[in-house]
Order: sequence, then structure tokens, then C-alpha cells
Amino acid sequence: MGREEKATWKANYFCEVGGMLYINLLDEFPKCLIVGADNVGSKQMQQIRTSLRGNAVILMGKNTTMKKVIKGHINRYHSLEKIMPHIRGNVGFVFTCSDLVEIRDKLLENKVRAPARPGAIAPCLVVIPTQNTGLGPEKTSFFQALSIPTKISKGTIEIINDVHILKEGDKVGVSEVTLLNMLNISPFNYGLAVQMVYDSGTIFEPEILDIKPEDLLKTFSIITNNQGWNV
Repeated sequence: MGREEKATWKANYFCEVGGMLYINLLDEFPKCLIVGADNVGSKQMQQIRTSLRGNAVILMGKNTTMKKVIKGHINRYHSLEKIMPHIRGNVGFVFTCSDLVEIRDKLLENKVRAPARPGAIAPCLVVIPTQNTGLGPEKTSFFQALSIPTKISKGTIEIINDVHILKEGDKVGVSEVTLLNMLNISPFNYGLAVQMVYDSGTIFEPEILDIKPEDLLKTFSIITNNQGWNV
């Protein structure tokens, strides 16, 4: 592809993304989830799109392109300015008219298990449970080097206590990967992770999706009782 062809392709790409956002998405869908897409492969992404078909539309693109498109429509959609600070890293949008909790749950259903890899950042706490590893005594020194308490039971190594080997945010080392692979443990789940929620001009943290109406009524009741109001 020559330089001129590449420039034309980029211009067409911008028009395609911009047109999709403006015509098909911003006008049609009042709500969207801003999602992180780290470690999500093309096959998994296709599975997610299929599961959301008819209920939501996923839009991915370069951050610079997405920001440029949104800036071009802020005059019409002023609330879009609230989205701008959250377009960072490997993110995308899941646009919908459906219930946001249902769409979030569909994303969770499409997470896949994956082994740990050296240099990766642990997305969650990793615990090695108490177990008989089935490994021979010759591996004892490896567990000792990691300060994992063991004993020999029926000729094999048994881990005698649950062991926390990684905290969320830790960088995965070679030793941790070797241990997890030895024990045939795939500790991580990867998928589209909801980072922020946009709903009809309001942006908020995804934890709010878990607040149920009865929780709000309970909180309101407590406040009114504390204030001595009769409702």
C-alpha cells in the first residue's frame, strides 16, 4: 500500500468510524459501557459480538480517532465531554438500549480462562489451595524456594496450607508461572471489562449497576427514620 493509498484508507476509516458513531450509535443508543479489552483475542471478540447480537453493538477503534470523532459532536451532545477522560488504554464502547445490568452480565459470561504469563499484570488475587500436587519429592526444593509449606504424603508433595502467591496488580514472575503450570492452574479470566457506564448523559462507576431498587428504598427509609420524617 503506497503512501497516498494509506492516507486514503485512514481517511475512509475515520469517516466510517465517525459515521457509525454519529448516525448509527449516538443517535440510536442512549447508553453505553466503556470497556477495557486487554488480552481479548479476535476469536473471543467475535464470540462476544455474537452473544450481544440484537441487544448491543461493540465499537472499537484507535483512541485518537475516537476522541476526534467525539470532539466533533460535542456541540450536539454536550454530555459526551464526560467520556473523554476515560478513553485511555485499550478501550472500546458497548452501545445498547437494553438493560445495562443484562449487558454487563453477558460480558461476564463471555470471559475465558487463561494461564499466567511472565510479565503480565495479575487482574485478581491468586491462591494456591491446599492439595496433593501429585509431584515427586524431587520437586520439594522448588516449593521451598517459594516458601510454600509442604509435606510428603504417599510419595508425593502435598501443599498443607492455602498460599497467596499473587495480589491484584502484581507483576507475574517466571517462578509463579512455572508453579501454576506445574499444578495445571489457569488463574485468570479475560474478557471485556466494564470500566465506566454512560447513561443518557450521566457517567458513573460500574459498581452502581449492582445497586438494587430495594437497596435504595432501604437507605431512604433509614435516612427518613433518622431525620424523624413521616413519609
